[in-house]
Amino acid sequence: MTIPGIPNFQILHPLWLLLLVLAPLFAILRGSRRGRRPAIKFPATSLLRDLGRPARSGVGGFIFGLVLISFVFGVAALSRPQKVLSYDEEKAEGISIMLTFDVSLSMLIEDMYIGSQPVNRLTAAKRVVADFIKARRNDRIGIVAFAGETYLPCPLTLDRDWLINNLDRVQTQRVGDGTAIGSGIASAANRMRKEKTASKVIVLLTDGANNSGRLSPQDAAKLAATLGIKIYAIAFGTPGIHSIPDPRRGTFTPVGQQLFDEKTLQEVANIGNGQFFMAQSINTLGEVFETIDQLEKTKIERRKITETEELFPWPLAVSAGALFLALLLSLTVLHSAPEPAVT
Repeated sequence: MTIPGIPNFQILHPLWLLLLVLAPLFAILRGSRRGRRPAIKFPATSLLRDLGRPARSGVGGFIFGLVLISFVFGVAALSRPQKVLSYDEEKAEGISIMLTFDVSLSMLIEDMYIGSQPVNRLTAAKRVVADFIKARRNDRIGIVAFAGETYLPCPLTLDRDWLINNLDRVQTQRVGDGTAIGSGIASAANRMRKEKTASKVIVLLTDGANNSGRLSPQDAAKLAATLGIKIYAIAFGTPGIHSIPDPRRGTFTPVGQQLFDEKTLQEVANIGNGQFFMAQSINTLGEVFETIDQLEKTKIERRKITETEELFPWPLAVSAGALFLALLLSLTVLHSAPEPAVT
């Protein structure tokens, strides 16, 4: 039984509290009793007439009060008051995710918009990926970047803040130019090879077609599949004729018609038991990552654990102490001799 207004407190056996109604009855009965104490008869009454008058015993009242206190606290102890200690236990079985970024020069094409401000593809992708990372609380996430070669900006980690801060390391012109999709997939798969998580995922984001590396995207996807890794492939960018800005020189390099090898990316996704997506805006890319977030749910088990702390020793101690004191006083300092009574 819980008591309103008193949080984290309960009484296990509340029926014992019904005995408390006896306490005022005992007090009333005790207060209504008047009479003589045990008396000694004397042959003469002239000397002892005033010593034998009826009286309510003050000593007996004090001792009775102690007994009554002992009774009340004893009943309270029998009712088993408890402090409730409860908490939720969460057990999460996380996922290993490697975000595999294309950082070829074409990712600097400014065909994306944040609000009304034009931004390049890489900046837009980082914005969406940062939100994705924040939502994955229990997953180990890492980042592989590739152009003509690959490099590792961030190894797999549970530290989301550190990961987001290190998104700045995902940059173009860190390695040779080109688009080695197969190498990017193979590098990401190799990083997850020894992971013990139940689910492993590669999210591949590219804006072009494979034109570098010794390993084809299909062969790399097969390698990943043998390791139990799922692949989500995303083609990011808008078709058409674009030019690449050079921030250092302030010039633009025409790249001609933008090509997306959708067929290859679809094959990669199929081999990796994942899905292929096409995103031509930052909003669409955000929706793609929301879809992936829903498809790859972390298994979380929650259970509520309730523990109790017994409080009955405290009223039991008061009860025993009051009873002991009553007995001690009645046998020592408050012990009284019988009052004389006249005859």
